[in-house]
Amino acid sequence: MPLKFQVPLFDVKNLNFIVRGQTILQNISFEIFNGEYIAIIGPNGGGKTTLTRMLLGLEKPTSGTIKIFGKKLKDFNEWHKIGYVPQRASHVDVNFPATAQDIVNMGRIAKRGIFAGLTKEDKSVVHDAMVKMDILDLKNKMVGTLSGGQRQRVMIARALASSPEVLILDEPNTGVDVASQQRFYRLLAKLNKEEGLTILFITHDIGVIADDIGRLFTINQKATICNDPKKVLSCEDMSQLYGIEAHLLHNHKHEH
Repeated sequence: MPLKFQVPLFDVKNLNFIVRGQTILQNISFEIFNGEYIAIIGPNGGGKTTLTRMLLGLEKPTSGTIKIFGKKLKDFNEWHKIGYVPQRASHVDVNFPATAQDIVNMGRIAKRGIFAGLTKEDKSVVHDAMVKMDILDLKNKMVGTLSGGQRQRVMIARALASSPEVLILDEPNTGVDVASQQRFYRLLAKLNKEEGLTILFITHDIGVIADDIGRLFTINQKATICNDPKKVLSCEDMSQLYGIEAHLLHNHKHEH
């Protein structure tokens, strides 16, 4: 468990979000510390997407507070520290005129500005991101010709190219086959353990939660925090909050 004297990367307190009289999020509080690997799970429509938008500064809570890297949401401006891979990121038009390397370069350009040009350091960071995601052999291939799993890794490399301290992945396994998922989990675990990258994995499907994940947050208007995902069945109110039968909750075992 993280040491409590650390400043949390995300510090969410008493968060509420109400739209047209409908409560989307109710009294959400949690902290995420540097180096953690956390899953946020919950049913579609349970508020996960809204919470994600708040962590990215795209939505403001109705009440409650969010601090990012110790700063209030309105004062935080170092968004390059947060790498975000949105839903359906691996879905690309087959005619999209860019190579895998072009896509990863975009992550660097996003940090420096489109007219800055890529420096030697930028090229080194891009190369490093592609190595970490095991896509160097794909660099000259048109992204539209790649498989879903390959595109997924290209999009994560693009996020890594901005040298983030936190990686937020929203439903990353949509349209990706099981073998690619398992490879993907191994790469994420490596990034977390060897690079110390904080990873936030958001999904509606508890069946894809990897064993390496340290803590589990369940969001369905309210939040349940499970500090030991391997005991997910004994977490209080887990199945009630998630809205499914408890026997459906299980950890996804990946093969080595």
